[in-house]
Amino acid sequence: MRAIEITQFGAPEVLCETTRPDPVAGPGELLIRVAASGINRPDVLQRKGLYPMPPGVSDLPGLEVAGSIVGGEAAALKAAGFALGDHVCALVAGGGYAQLCAAPIAQTLPSPRGLSDIEAASLPETFFTVWQNVFHIAGLQSGECLLVQGGSSGIGVTAIQLAKAMGAKVIVTAGNDEKCAACIALGADHAINYRTHDFVAEVQRITDKRGVDVVLDMVAGDYLAREVECLANDGRIAIIAVQGGTKGTLDIGAVLRKRLSIAGSTLRPRSVAYKGVLARALRERVWPLIEAGRIKPVIHRVFPAAQAAAAHALMESGTHVGKIVLNWQ
Repeated sequence: MRAIEITQFGAPEVLCETTRPDPVAGPGELLIRVAASGINRPDVLQRKGLYPMPPGVSDLPGLEVAGSIVGGEAAALKAAGFALGDHVCALVAGGGYAQLCAAPIAQTLPSPRGLSDIEAASLPETFFTVWQNVFHIAGLQSGECLLVQGGSSGIGVTAIQLAKAMGAKVIVTAGNDEKCAACIALGADHAINYRTHDFVAEVQRITDKRGVDVVLDMVAGDYLAREVECLANDGRIAIIAVQGGTKGTLDIGAVLRKRLSIAGSTLRPRSVAYKGVLARALRERVWPLIEAGRIKPVIHRVFPAAQAAAAHALMESGTHVGKIVLNWQ
């Protein structure tokens, strides 16, 4: 099969097309002929040598794929409601930048009706991540307010749409006015240009000094102390990345007085059983919203798979709104 490998750690140019032996589906897995692969920031970190794959996982990057089922044990497929030829999308721990990918059946979902393989490939990583952190961990409820740091990212556009569909109010930050406008168009109630405005002051103004209930934080670093200021009583912060650094300080007194909760998580090393719980929740509660058109994939650009280096360069530029996808067809 054709695949994209990391020849050495470094800049996007270290991504090169190669050929690899076809993978074989193991117990509890199915084999997908990949039509499209999603690009995610963890792929960039892996390429730089900053995000090693878990033991036993393919060294090929790629955490989400979509395509058709071409292999797997018949009884296991039937038990999961799948058959050969079905179009599916899957969350994988690695190996997604390839024409064939073995994926755990529990982490595989039917491609939502009406979506192309390219659109379906944009879903798993961001939807699993947002559902886990915003709803499963932070427990966002209808009527509450969510602050999303980086609202125009793949995670951000997913969080906006999911939170709004679940009845929450959404405030986002973004790096320019055009990105802010894009977030508003997707349903965000307020968008703050963090380069021209103090997001803490803006959150206090927007909420009439009440604060937000949940913060989805991809920045960490010195943002953490400022997010504590943004939170209402009983507020929660879900940290999913450390783009601003791994060190930060915060007012523990405020954490105590406001009864705050701060959680961090990484999804990649979690068990198949854990991810299967998230997959079932998505299939039951989110996939119907996608099929009804209430939540839509937001794809900034599609690259031929051979141009994976250019796709990574675009992601690192920070100019995109939504997802970047590789096309294998």
